[in-house]
Amino acid sequence: MSGQGVADPDLARLDRAVPWAVREVCRRLGEAGHQAVTVGGAVRDALIGRAPGDWDVATSATPDAVTALFKGTRPTGIEHGTVTVRVGRGAERHAIEVTTFRGEGAYSDARRPDQVTFGVSLEEDMARRDFVVNAMAYDPIAERLIDPFGGRDDLAARRLRAVGEPARRFAEDGLRIVRAVRFVACLDLEIDPGTEAAIPGALPSLARVSRERVRVELVKLLGCGAAGRGLAIAERTGILAQVLPELAGQDVAEARARAAAAPADSGVRMAALLLAVKAERVDAALRRLTYSNAERSRVVGLVSEAAAMVAAGSPGDADLRRALGRVGREAAADLGALVPAAPAERLRAIAAAGDPIAIGDLAVGGGDIMRLLGVGPGPIIGRALEFLLDRVLADPSLNAREVLERMLRDEFAA
Repeated sequence: MSGQGVADPDLARLDRAVPWAVREVCRRLGEAGHQAVTVGGAVRDALIGRAPGDWDVATSATPDAVTALFKGTRPTGIEHGTVTVRVGRGAERHAIEVTTFRGEGAYSDARRPDQVTFGVSLEEDMARRDFVVNAMAYDPIAERLIDPFGGRDDLAARRLRAVGEPARRFAEDGLRIVRAVRFVACLDLEIDPGTEAAIPGALPSLARVSRERVRVELVKLLGCGAAGRGLAIAERTGILAQVLPELAGQDVAEARARAAAAPADSGVRMAALLLAVKAERVDAALRRLTYSNAERSRVVGLVSEAAAMVAAGSPGDADLRRALGRVGREAAADLGALVPAAPAERLRAIAAAGDPIAIGDLAVGGGDIMRLLGVGPGPIIGRALEFLLDRVLADPSLNAREVLERMLRDEFAA
């Protein structure tokens, strides 16, 4: 353990980052005779100057003791020692998760321990965590960093190591192997050879993890700045083949390069990764990974349109407008990131010019058609709108009310 104090600039930054609500929870637990620290990813991120996410507190106090000390607690994970504590009032009221130091038994479901044991030390509690850079704690009252495994040194060396025996950590929760890849990509770390070597043997544990949990990690990975580096590890260790078997038979190195070069948007990068896969198989893959309907539709649409443009070689402007009409004007940049330079440039120009690409862009609407043709609501309205849109997509200059009305009379008037 180390107690460098806040004179150290990194620790001073960490100390400033600790929210008052977390400090208050630790103070009240300490005054009641319990050890209390903030732990995990927030400590790591604050040390490296990255905006921390959720701040959690770990304590020697039992869940019952925490519940007795704070009013309005909620048992959000009581079987694993976690209660949610509320401090402050009104707009300054905050919910902080407080978890008792614990040891753990076997993970028969490759996700959660079959049993937990309270009454262990903080160091024993941190020994069960996934990676050394996440196995640090900070005592904001004593202004002390607790770093029994060398997490700060690993951050300085840009190294990602499992805590203890990697194979054991990964067998406990198979999702940790995807988290390893994600941390490499998001934190600009290099994976320790021994930690990477344990990943292939943990693939059976990953297969038992819910696809929803896998999707969450995959989306985070694809949104990271160095996603390409993470995907390279995922490919060579077998993670990618298990999570996305649709890539079998594809040039995976090329797919990874496409994804790495795409904008740091998880949906666009997923489309880039699966660009050579048939759209129906992309749809099946995203369903399996529990993507939302909206995001699945977005990715499948991008894959379908980009693949069609690549196959066409030099699509005309009318085809580009039709493609934009199907994926939406706002997706011009996303689609442009997946196709060769020439059509990408034309897509941007079409979107910037405001060319009509959908029925809603026409200078006439359904009411105008009913008035002009003397008809009521019915299929003819849809046919007329599609007719006009087809003409306007080919020549946007036709999108003027008087021109469209003349075309309607010529085509549909009795």
